Amino acid sequence: MAAGPWLLLLCLAAGAVLQARAQPDSKGFISIDCGLSGNTGYVSETTKLSYVTDAGFIDAGTNHDISDEFMTEYVDKLSYTARSFAGAGVRNCYTLRSLVSGNKYLIRATFTYGNYDGLDRPPVFDLYIGVNYWYTLDFRYLTKYYGIDEVMVKEAIVVVPDNFVQVCLVNIGDGTPFISSLELRPLNRTHYPQATVAQGLSLDSRLNFGPMTSDIIRYPDDPYDRIWDPEYAKLIWTEITTTQKVRNLDNDLFGVPSAVLQTAVMPLNASKSVWLLWDSEPTPKHDRDPTPGYIIILHFAELEVLPRNAVRELIVLLDDKPWFTTGFTPGYLYETVAYNTIPFTNNRDHLYMLDVVASGNATLPPYLNAAEVFSVFPTTDLGTDSQDVSAITAIKLKYNVTRNWMGDPCVPQTMAWDRLTCSYTVDSSHPRITSVNLSSSGLNGDISASFTKLKAVTHLDLSNNNLIGSIPDALSQLPSLTLLDLSGNQLSGSIPSGLLKRIREGSLNLRYGSNQDLCSNGNSCQTHSKKNNKLTLYIAVPAVLLVVIVLVTIILIWFLKRKKKGSMDNSITPQNETITSHPTANVEANYGSLRRLESRRFTYKELEKITNNFQQVLGQGGFGYVYNGFLEDGTQVAVKLRSHSSNQGVKEFLAEAEILTRIHHMNLVSMIGYCMDGEYMALVYEYMSEGTLQEHIQGSNRSGACLSWPQRLRIALESAQGLEYLHKGCNPPIIHRDVKATNILLNMKLEARIADFGLSKAFTGNDHHVSTNTLVGTPGYADPEYQATMQPTTKSDVYSFGVVLMELVTGKPAILREPVPVNIIRWARQQLAQGNIEAVVDGRMGGDYDANSVWKVVDMALKCSAYSSMQRPTMTDVVAQLHECIQLEIGHVEDYANTGFYTHGSNNGQNMSYDSYTTDQSSIVSKTTTGYETEQNLRRVTIHPTNQVAR
Repeated sequence: MAAGPWLLLLCLAAGAVLQARAQPDSKGFISIDCGLSGNTGYVSETTKLSYVTDAGFIDAGTNHDISDEFMTEYVDKLSYTARSFAGAGVRNCYTLRSLVSGNKYLIRATFTYGNYDGLDRPPVFDLYIGVNYWYTLDFRYLTKYYGIDEVMVKEAIVVVPDNFVQVCLVNIGDGTPFISSLELRPLNRTHYPQATVAQGLSLDSRLNFGPMTSDIIRYPDDPYDRIWDPEYAKLIWTEITTTQKVRNLDNDLFGVPSAVLQTAVMPLNASKSVWLLWDSEPTPKHDRDPTPGYIIILHFAELEVLPRNAVRELIVLLDDKPWFTTGFTPGYLYETVAYNTIPFTNNRDHLYMLDVVASGNATLPPYLNAAEVFSVFPTTDLGTDSQDVSAITAIKLKYNVTRNWMGDPCVPQTMAWDRLTCSYTVDSSHPRITSVNLSSSGLNGDISASFTKLKAVTHLDLSNNNLIGSIPDALSQLPSLTLLDLSGNQLSGSIPSGLLKRIREGSLNLRYGSNQDLCSNGNSCQTHSKKNNKLTLYIAVPAVLLVVIVLVTIILIWFLKRKKKGSMDNSITPQNETITSHPTANVEANYGSLRRLESRRFTYKELEKITNNFQQVLGQGGFGYVYNGFLEDGTQVAVKLRSHSSNQGVKEFLAEAEILTRIHHMNLVSMIGYCMDGEYMALVYEYMSEGTLQEHIQGSNRSGACLSWPQRLRIALESAQGLEYLHKGCNPPIIHRDVKATNILLNMKLEARIADFGLSKAFTGNDHHVSTNTLVGTPGYADPEYQATMQPTTKSDVYSFGVVLMELVTGKPAILREPVPVNIIRWARQQLAQGNIEAVVDGRMGGDYDANSVWKVVDMALKCSAYSSMQRPTMTDVVAQLHECIQLEIGHVEDYANTGFYTHGSNNGQNMSYDSYTTDQSSIVSKTTTGYETEQNLRRVTIHPTNQVAR
């Protein structure tokens, strides 16, 4: 018995050591030799990097060595071992922790079958990064053509949305998944701008042209530990080398090491080319398009001092067509980069051919220093809410749950964890865990506090286990919980007061039978107190009598007034008053501010006259119908009359009336007056002849005309200015809470006004949010963070406005219904990740727009609709960005015929954010010996490849 505490301490110490080794090193590197036995790692002889075992990164699988016959000097030590997942479930995941959310990382996995299982049966299985499909590994094909000891290396560059990332191996029923090593390397956020939150890059090849040896270049020569494979064909190319340092650009996007740029190749025959050839691999598991799109990055640096009259000018051909509209000349000992930002797709066949040739002006042959080729894969699938993941992972560890609880709890749906139920919405919010059934699961110990962090859970079944201790009162704070089953355990104490309250209110069904020591002290579990019942009776009887007396009195008074009215035929009622008694009269008394409104007050009879007995309907909303009308002076107005069946009542009416009375802005709809006449309530607005923005987006407006891009930009700017005024110009600030295309109205000049303030709320004091008990808004526009917290902020309006921006760009509704319902933001991310530009921009505009301004708006829409409100801009930021877009559009109109190069330099103002979307363009980044090319030499205007490669 005495050994027990020592054994526990030993286990804790071992766990601490494993956890320490499961952290990035001082450079942020994680280097894992998978399948390595024991807990001791080693230092690589070539890179001097420390490799650790995979204990602490995964809790499934078994360790193996490859067959002795394959442990040769040509096989790296990393490939000697493998972790296999035979019988370990469909999905098994390595979890790499302590990362920086939003940073960009290189992930590299290696696989050497080496007949480790003695079966001579190479498998086929899938790789995922997080919840997004990455690649299908087919070792049958590999071993057939290259041998059973061939090493397969897969590398990806991704933006990591959380402080961890998972690399998952998925069994597809065609052999056992295995892995030899796993490495993670941090990159700069500005590196590889083609890798975004919506799109990952999967490496096809990374080549260093011209080295005289077969050695690869990696760490420490490359500080990011990229592997540059040597490429040199001496029968057709000759090498160029230098020992001098080759410099990168100041705003470097790729960080290529000097050791790579110090070598190059050029053809032996000056009329020939330096070429690059690769074969495309279909990706049938990508939902929409199995043909992958490719990113090409070419690195150049002039390594020779050229004679005075010599000219080296390069042209790049892709599938025999010019990639750029003109040639370019790299600078001496400075890197020049040519690349595309939107993936190329060749629909003719699977073979790609890229040539670097000399232009007609050149007197010297072409050359190439290095090249990288990536295919793209979408990373738009969202994992389970991070708080839910943290909570359920802690529960898994506490109770040592050994089911298929690997990877993301809810996504993909086909791999969701056993005995969990999740909610999946059509908008861009993360799935939530709504039900946990751990009945008869052998749980020991107390009830974990992590259960109280599953804020979306409705059913929690912990019955028939060995749980001890008391019931946490914090469970009563779970807002959605309706069923809690704790029966058949060994719990003690009483039912907490919070749960008792929920039971009495009827919002919770608690099952707690067969807990011998629970509720053992008399009335500690009484869900209804006798004392309270008596008190309720004492209060209720007099209250009922009082109500009866009041009702009788009201009826008598009403009868006497009615009788008196009948004998006074000449009585006069003031124009704006009514003698009708109605409950809203009491509400108006409580909201006395309505009597101080500057706007005119109408009677119902006046509204009938104004609208010609409500003859012409302009529209309909949650409040009721909107009618066309004319005042006495001929002013046209819109009358919004509350319907008796409306679910929006007096509260919303008063809120909108009061807000519209005290706010005045050219981009907010103006209220002319109101009616509160007995049971009738109405608001009278300025008339907006062109209807709602939604009508123009969907093409159902009166004229049927399509909005031009400049018109859309102006509408976006004016709407943004209206929201900015609500957030910044009002005291206290106001949250609209229902920003959508139907609540943006247009007048005859297509000037935009924000409308419908019935759901709006003002801040109080120094609060940065509004606390509410009711979730409001419109599906497709509602902020997912607000839905989770019930606390709307100004950033909730920003989210909704991001959806409106995307509607303006695409001409599509907030929720697309075909083939399955999907939020427009998520749909756009999917299209952009696949390079499907034509499907994103509204085709009705006929391409008549500046591409830079369009994609600046797309980028803004995506940032506005980020899941976390902290990552969204303010409306002030949005207004500033839209002003810039309009300036770009003005420049587009003035310089429409101009062509030239798109360049990145220290002074060109073209710095990209790491998650931005750019135009479908190829770019050349260069520096001359005297500095960056100036506007006089190269116009800084976006160009498109002249070859219209099908996408």
